[in-house]
Amino acid sequence: MDLECGNRELVKQGLLGRGWSRIKAFSNNVKTEVLEFFGALRKLGQDDPRRVVHSLKAGLALTLVSLFYYYQPLYDSFGVSAMWAVITVVVVFEFSVGATLGKGVNRGLATLLAGALAIGAHQLANLSGRICEPVVLGFFVFLQAAVSTFARFCPKIKARYDYGLLVFILTFSLISISGFRDDEILELVHKRLLTVLIGGSTCVIISVLLFPVWAGQDLHNLIASNMEKLGIFLEGFGDEYFKMAEDGESKEGRSFLQGYKSVLNSKNNEEALANFARWEPRHGRFQFRHPWKQYLKIGALTRQCAYRIESLNGHLHADIQAKPEIRSKIQSTCTKMSMESGEALKELSKAIKTMVKPFAADIHIENSKSAVKNLNTLLKSGLWDDETDLLEVVPVATVASLLIDVVGCTAKIAESVHELATMLNFEALELTVLRETEPEI
Repeated sequence: MDLECGNRELVKQGLLGRGWSRIKAFSNNVKTEVLEFFGALRKLGQDDPRRVVHSLKAGLALTLVSLFYYYQPLYDSFGVSAMWAVITVVVVFEFSVGATLGKGVNRGLATLLAGALAIGAHQLANLSGRICEPVVLGFFVFLQAAVSTFARFCPKIKARYDYGLLVFILTFSLISISGFRDDEILELVHKRLLTVLIGGSTCVIISVLLFPVWAGQDLHNLIASNMEKLGIFLEGFGDEYFKMAEDGESKEGRSFLQGYKSVLNSKNNEEALANFARWEPRHGRFQFRHPWKQYLKIGALTRQCAYRIESLNGHLHADIQAKPEIRSKIQSTCTKMSMESGEALKELSKAIKTMVKPFAADIHIENSKSAVKNLNTLLKSGLWDDETDLLEVVPVATVASLLIDVVGCTAKIAESVHELATMLNFEALELTVLRETEPEI
């Protein structure tokens, strides 16, 4: 009996020990996940402190419109309709001024138009008699929902007015349907429109006056930053590709070889920022009718260049590499093409950032074109012997061809930047410098 009791105690202690170990492991896992979560939040704030400011601004806007419920005289005026002001702040307040203003204008105009049409539909339904009234109202609800939903498929309308159409469908349906049971439809529309305007105005005022985030400025900086990333890659590509890899050093982890990758997927971000920027008022050197389409054109050309750079990057890590003696025959010209193109892109990026005409970039582009001519001359002169294995020549020839394409893309980007400089009257910095250096008479 004593032995059995001892065994039971051991089993019980073993179960308790395993249970405690599991609880301890679970506690450690929860602690680790919580720490990782707060670490991720901290990183978000450090990457862009404007996110923290935006969160505080959203909280302030929501608190202000909540006064319609907290302050009795305001609540007596609007009643439960004040909730629409709160809902408007929640759905309208966005990160940038352009996005907030675009949503606010969409919501306000859609509410006004839908309310007016709903009142008209309600009056027509009343004239048709009590029996036909629900049929007429149902027909109008069906008609506006079908037409508005179909309009949302239009790309241009979807880009700028999709949210407005969604609000229009919702508002028309709510007012026309609820008006069937509520005779005070005018008061309903009035309160709904007023609370929406108050909520939207609160969002816009706070977004503009307190640490504004301009979508146009972000697009401007994004286009310039993308060109700079490509320029950094091209500056270092020549040395990396033609360098003797005797030490076995890996090239994959180098940061300047990876920065261009964010450019490949920037189309959606650029188009969204351009759409928001069209709503923004004039700020700084950005006018109301700023040529944002030209920025999108430059961004598209930059991505075309990035796709070719992606192919060049693939040749850096290819399993089959040409022999050093084969690469050395075109090393100087290819390195010059890559270096000059990279310098040109960096100068174009600098010109956009500072809004000065890109005269310095033109010099680098001419140098890169000169290197292309030299390369073509070398290739036509029979650079490789007949005994050279064609499979060893193909990788080098492919890289040379891609670099020629990059030079062409860089020239197109420069041409588009010059067009932008003409549209916006960029400052001619070189002329200014010349005037400052002229000797006094």
